[in-house]
Amino acid sequence: MLAEAEQATPDSVRSLYARTYEEMRLAGYTAVGEFHYLGLAEAHAAVAAAEEAGIAMVLLLSAYARGGLERFRQSSVGSYLQQVESLRAAGVAVGLAPHSVRACPPDWLEEIGRYAEREALPLHVHADEQPREIAECLAEHGVRPIELLASNGCLGPRTTIVHATHASDGELELLGDAGARVCVCPTTEANLGDGFAPVERIRERGIGICIGSDSNVRIDPFEELRELEGTARRASGRRNVFGAGTLLCFGADEGADALQLQSWPDIEVDLEHRCLRDVASGDVFEALVFGCGADVVIAGT
Repeated sequence: MLAEAEQATPDSVRSLYARTYEEMRLAGYTAVGEFHYLGLAEAHAAVAAAEEAGIAMVLLLSAYARGGLERFRQSSVGSYLQQVESLRAAGVAVGLAPHSVRACPPDWLEEIGRYAEREALPLHVHADEQPREIAECLAEHGVRPIELLASNGCLGPRTTIVHATHASDGELELLGDAGARVCVCPTTEANLGDGFAPVERIRERGIGICIGSDSNVRIDPFEELRELEGTARRASGRRNVFGAGTLLCFGADEGADALQLQSWPDIEVDLEHRCLRDVASGDVFEALVFGCGADVVIAGT
């Protein structure tokens, strides 16, 4: 991934992102929060690619003080916020995205949290994805990642925690109290062996859940939702933890709220597809979530 990122150019971003967004659009994703690492020129190229593919996009500009590649990093938090301002001035829909507590020290988190609150912008951040991340945060700061975010003003109703796979009960209480939500990326978390998201514990606290495609191991929103339910079933030992309507809400309304989108394009599905043919009209949503893949989506809608 880092090798690919190192050689990316505005032209390659414009071309490859358009192809990826088109694939997402054909699979049933009609909006995307692009967690963007690669610089301003590449950010504008990503925006153009989304426009070409016809997908609604909010550019989540990643803040990186340390780690990663040099091209990911800004020289200061002030420089990062200047980049955000320049994108907003160009009419780009932007969200704040401190990459993680590993990449952003507390003073960066404080500034970014204040800006996001003042400007009423979405804030997305990776946290509690892996045990090593938590151990390093405890060693450096004496608290867990979501606890650090809370103490530095980065938790609120416009905050989305990406993954939260290993979040403690105390951290989930902080998310619930703040009105924040969690973005779960089931196929990626499975692919990386990162563990199972604690989806029942999340929902017990009234925390909203949305889905992310993350590494694009698979571009299929129905598979993401099905895996989310499968995770909950395996963890609880019972069936039907979430209904089809709730899962579709995770995939649509909760995702839109995480990006502060007021509207987004609909999709149309082929009711004559082999996976839906002869399904009773009252059972279509259940069949769609539990029995279909992205190939049921009708192209061009």
